[in-house]
Amino acid sequence: MEHRKICKEYIDRLAVCQVLSAEEFTYLILNYDQEVSDYLFEKARQVRTRYYNHDVYIRGLIEFTNYCRNDCYYCGIRSGNKKAIRYRLSKDEILGCCETGYLLGFRTFVLQGGEDGYYTDERMADIIRSIRDKYPDCAITLSVGEKSYETYKLFFDAGADRYLLRHETANEEHYARLHPAKLSGAARKNCLYDLKKIGYQVGSGFMVGSPCQTAGNLAEDLLFLKELQPQMVGIGPFISHHDTPFAKEKSGTLELTLFMLGLLRLMLPKALLPSTTALGTIHPKGRELGILAGANVVMPNLSPQGVRDKYLLYDNKICTGDEAAECRQCMERRMRSIGYEVVVSRGDNVDFR
Repeated sequence: MEHRKICKEYIDRLAVCQVLSAEEFTYLILNYDQEVSDYLFEKARQVRTRYYNHDVYIRGLIEFTNYCRNDCYYCGIRSGNKKAIRYRLSKDEILGCCETGYLLGFRTFVLQGGEDGYYTDERMADIIRSIRDKYPDCAITLSVGEKSYETYKLFFDAGADRYLLRHETANEEHYARLHPAKLSGAARKNCLYDLKKIGYQVGSGFMVGSPCQTAGNLAEDLLFLKELQPQMVGIGPFISHHDTPFAKEKSGTLELTLFMLGLLRLMLPKALLPSTTALGTIHPKGRELGILAGANVVMPNLSPQGVRDKYLLYDNKICTGDEAAECRQCMERRMRSIGYEVVVSRGDNVDFR
């Protein structure tokens, strides 16, 4: 087929040049099939192995608050969801999660939460300093939303190494369809550039298959990430939550999410790419397939068992009833089953080692 031949030519060029035009990316997204995907994944694995061998880095995810001031239309912990059962972890509870994780071999802790005013800048900085003092050999990643340059700098000086802030969509019109009017894609992008200026290892990313998304939007996402040059990119399929305005929207597909992962690996060969929990939610072997598409990070949950089912950004999230040790052991078995090895390491981007 002519489409298949053109797609493979574009993939070959992407592997060499690490960028395509918006039109070429759009063509790939609209015309790939399983044979083209398999061709892409083989190339992606070759690139991934060149920089990261068969190592899989684990991050200990600590979801420390599900309060959020924002009302994003796709999110289960949006401020407008009055049915959400809210919780906050204390500093001691967060440190307890870190202690559990450290004993299980985690050397990166990811503090993720909604934009919760209870955690003032000083309160967060104190938590970060405490983790840094107790675990000097570990990386601290934050994922707590949009802040000022001064706040980001305070957290960095306190000991944070990395920051995850998904741009969600690079197209301003599409951004406005997913978020209330007080939020803007431009402000989100400015935060990402602030984080880079300060010196963080920066992570961004987007949802695949979100409402109103087009192939052209996804091409814009890729080109924005090429310009940003983040050290990490987190993508996952859109999955609806029953208490949001998008409750009846279709979820993103496994196939397209994996294809986008493969494109990202060729475009940003040194990036840290998680195989996300959302992938595991839409397919029993979704996380394994993500690794085989070019990803090299997984993020088992270290949150206390009693709150895991309350941090629901989307429906049917997996592993909400597992203990931390179960998550760790399960992930190790899953990765070994496909020829990869979970390693005890901070798992930095190669350019930050």
